[in-house]
Amino acid sequence: MNHLADCPPIATFIFKKEPPVSIANFDDLLNAARQQEQPQRLLFVFVTTELPDDATPEQRKNFEANQGGALAPVMFADKSPNDLSGIADLLQESEQFKHDWRIVFVSSLSGIVGNEPSAPAINHWLEIMVANVKAGLLDGYIPFDRDGEIIVFE
Repeated sequence: MNHLADCPPIATFIFKKEPPVSIANFDDLLNAARQQEQPQRLLFVFVTTELPDDATPEQRKNFEANQGGALAPVMFADKSPNDLSGIADLLQESEQFKHDWRIVFVSSLSGIVGNEPSAPAINHWLEIMVANVKAGLLDGYIPFDRDGEIIVFE
């Protein structure tokens, strides 16, 4: 049996007390990502909403009023925060794929020692994000509408 004291340290961390970042819209997210010490990749999962076959009358009513539905991922992507000047850039780029989306869930992946995250790491986390969104596990992701405003789920 190994004791943790017998294991060499894997990484050293420096803990800093920094004020929390306030993100009220997509532009705030871009600014916060650009200010990070390590390079960031923003991870995006674009979703549309669907009405489940077994929807109740109330769910149908909410769906018809654009206030509900099941989340259905239609595409995903990653970008450097420096590749986007705002939500309009994301909209324009997404339109070339001909998928109508209603909400985009965003997370970020931090680089290490000044290097951007690797392509395998990006793909791995994008796959996890898609699976989580399908399962309704949305903690840790910021949902934005097509205007770049945060969506609050009730």
